[in-house]
Amino acid sequence: MLTGKKILIGVTGGIAAYKIPLLIRMLKKNGAEVQIIFSPMAHEFVTPLTFSTLSGNPVLTDFHDAESGEWNSHVELGMWADIFLIAPVTASTMGKMVNGIADNLLVTTYLSAKCPVLLAPAMDLDMYKHPSTKTNVEKLKAFGHLIIEPREGELASGLCGEGRMEEPQDMFDIIVEQLKKKRH
Repeated sequence: MLTGKKILIGVTGGIAAYKIPLLIRMLKKNGAEVQIIFSPMAHEFVTPLTFSTLSGNPVLTDFHDAESGEWNSHVELGMWADIFLIAPVTASTMGKMVNGIADNLLVTTYLSAKCPVLLAPAMDLDMYKHPSTKTNVEKLKAFGHLIIEPREGELASGLCGEGRMEEPQDMFDIIVEQLKKKRH
């Protein structure tokens, strides 16, 4: 179904990052090539080992490998992908994306992306409802990006409400649908 498709996944520092390995498994099982970029804060929530094992590629975080000196070109990554999903995407990363603050590999790659960009916000309900977050979501939509709206449900804080990242199966279905649209 996805043979030959190149999926770039950006993971930011949110607790919902634990869901992404299931999505990677689905994408790989259906023939997609998957490359992962972590924001610096993603390491606080998940480890690269799981993501690299499932994707078959090293997880990228920095512009270069400190040991080998090998360059991780944000331009090449942005041109490589057929689709770029950032999930979870935090309020912080959305603010950087809207304002072009390219202070890490993930945002720099986003600014270089030539493919459709899908964003799956995840945060506590008050953060998601904040006017600055809502403004950034609207701006990202105006840039032509698809926002995979968060669900209502139990959040990591123990509160219930809007802000829960979409489930992996639903994100997979959205990716497949977007790739079908891209062909036509």
